[in-house]
Amino acid sequence: MITLTHFLIVSACIFCIGLYAVLAKRNSIMILVGIELMINAAILNFVAFGRYDKVNYGGQIFALFAIVLAAAAVAVGLAIILNVYRQHKTINPTKINELKD
Repeated sequence: MITLTHFLIVSACIFCIGLYAVLAKRNSIMILVGIELMINAAILNFVAFGRYDKVNYGGQIFALFAIVLAAAAVAVGLAIILNVYRQHKTINPTKINELKD
């Protein structure tokens, strides 16, 4: 039987993979993917805890809002990355050291 501990272990593993992707920072797209993995780990926690709340379904409601916010964050993040690429012709965050030309 799958328990809450199993969900939390999988969520912690996903969060650690996302954290590594953010800290390794090869390029901006990988940083964005890492942030999304961390958000998805939090959503998995919401759903796992919501499974045990049979009355209010609080976890599922929070997960739904988190999914909507994650989608908005991806749209804004990709727009920023595209604009930075147009200005600097690279998406490597270590080569971009100024905010304006």
